Amino acid sequence: MAKVKKEKYEIRGEDLLKKVKDIVKEGNVTRITISDKKGKELISFPLTLGVIGAVIAPVLAAVGAIAALVTECTLTVERKS
Repeated sequence: MAKVKKEKYEIRGEDLLKKVKDIVKEGNVTRITISDKKGKELISFPLTLGVIGAVIAPVLAAVGAIAALVTECTLTVERKS
């Protein structure tokens, strides 16, 4: 069974969408979770191989909406290692 490695990024709202797009492009990501500065989970979504284009567009739209509402957040990225 593959190990899951978690990475956390403290990020400002205006940089959130760009960071998520960059992470999705990197590949080997299994899940992304966005939490507010108090630790409350705002959104969590899985990424599987082959998730591209029109399938990821609604998720990115939701991330963009969250970015407009929060000033600071934590981005948790899970990767299989």
